[in-house]
Amino acid sequence: MSRLPQRIVCLSTETVEVLYALGEAHRIVGISGYTVIPPEARKEKPKVFAFSTGDLERILAVQPDLVLCFCDLQADIARDLVKAGVPVHVFNQRSVEDILAMIETVGRLVGAEERAQALVGELEAVIAATRAAAARLPHRPRVYFEEWDEPAISGIRWVSELIGIAGGEDVFGELAARPSARDRILPDPLEAARRCPDLIIGSWCGKRFRPEKVVARPGWEDVPAVRDGHIHELKSAIILAPGPVAIREGLPALAKLIADWAKGPGAGT
Repeated sequence: MSRLPQRIVCLSTETVEVLYALGEAHRIVGISGYTVIPPEARKEKPKVFAFSTGDLERILAVQPDLVLCFCDLQADIARDLVKAGVPVHVFNQRSVEDILAMIETVGRLVGAEERAQALVGELEAVIAATRAAAARLPHRPRVYFEEWDEPAISGIRWVSELIGIAGGEDVFGELAARPSARDRILPDPLEAARRCPDLIIGSWCGKRFRPEKVVARPGWEDVPAVRDGHIHELKSAIILAPGPVAIREGLPALAKLIADWAKGPGAGT
């Protein structure tokens, strides 16, 4: 790109968060209606798209010179924008490493490489400190992270990695290599119970997690997390968006839940 973009549309919350963090929010002329981080973006920026659906003309109306998209769910709108002559960059960050690389790329796109490197350094420090604290825990819990309930979905990669960094073991870690949510649906929901998680963490994207519904599931009464009352919610805004917030806020929240379990009376039994 020969010149820096001046009118950026962000179709997912992560790139909005990064541009605000880099002091480049003035370049944003449109956002997704699902943007939640930072909160002020919803007040300051026009909403021109949902997430996977919306009107091409609403995007074109703000005259973007760059549109930042995310994942295969936005492939159609990315194609339509390219046909309309709009420069597009599609991200597909799925791991912690990918999140950091995305930040660096956004920084390069807007000429803020040094600030992007500084942000990455801050997040790497959070990761290192969390990993060091986790190494001192007396026990590592088996963690079931549920990102949706009906059907049950688990194993999203960056969350699985963050669980490991925080000192836990994802009971569905093998699913992390599957990028699509439909490929991480549990064919048998009871499989989660059979894996005997010590800690259940729910983050139902778009709706409130209901621990009492988990407790009431037939066949779950002997699951250690259910038996011992270790069922908790993490707000989807801080853990299910693969951007800085997942490391800055989601990781410490995971680490606290895991540390509280590890230091409890029933840990390791």
